[in-house]
Amino acid sequence: MTGKITALDLGLEEPSEATKAYFAKCEEKLGLVPNVLRAYAFDDKKLRAFTDMYTDLMLGESGLSKLEREMIAVAVSSINQCYYCLTAHGAAVRQLSGDPALGEMMVMNFRAADLSPKQAAMLEFAVKLTEGPAKIVEADRAALRQAGFTDRDIWDIASTAAFFNMSNRVAAAIDMRPNDEYHAMAR
Repeated sequence: MTGKITALDLGLEEPSEATKAYFAKCEEKLGLVPNVLRAYAFDDKKLRAFTDMYTDLMLGESGLSKLEREMIAVAVSSINQCYYCLTAHGAAVRQLSGDPALGEMMVMNFRAADLSPKQAAMLEFAVKLTEGPAKIVEADRAALRQAGFTDRDIWDIASTAAFFNMSNRVAAAIDMRPNDEYHAMAR
C-alpha cells in the first residue's frame, strides 16, 4: 500500500477550492495535512462534518484540557488498536505534555503512566464506554463527579470517547495510514 493513505480508491480528482484553502491552513499551522483529512476529502460535506465535530470536541470550550482530550483519544484508540490514531494522537500527547514517555505509555497502557487520580478516573470511564457502553451506570458518573468533573465535563469525556470510537472504526475499515511525520514528532 506504499504511497496510499487508505485501501480505498474513492475517485478524488481535484479537491474543491474550499478544501484546498483548508489544507493550506493545515500546512501552515501543522506543517502537514493529516491523512485523515485527505481520506475525507473526496466529499466536502463529509470532510466538513468530520472537521467541525473534531474542532468542537478537541479545541472547543471545555473543562477538559487539550492534553486530557488527547489522552482520551489515545486510551480509546489503544483499546481499539487503531494504528492511525495511536500514531497521530500519541504524538499529540508527547507534544502537549512535553513528556515522550507519557505518550508511549498512553499508547501501550495508560494505567502504567503517572497520571493524577482525576485523569485515571476520566480514562477508566472512556475505556468502559468503549468496551461496554451498556454497562455504564450512575456509579460511573458519580465516580467522575467524585474525582472533580462536572456534568458538562462528563458529556465532553463521553463525546470525545464516542468520536474516537467512530474514527477508529472508519480508520480500520479503510486501512487509513498515518503521516510519516507523526512518528518523529515530540521525541
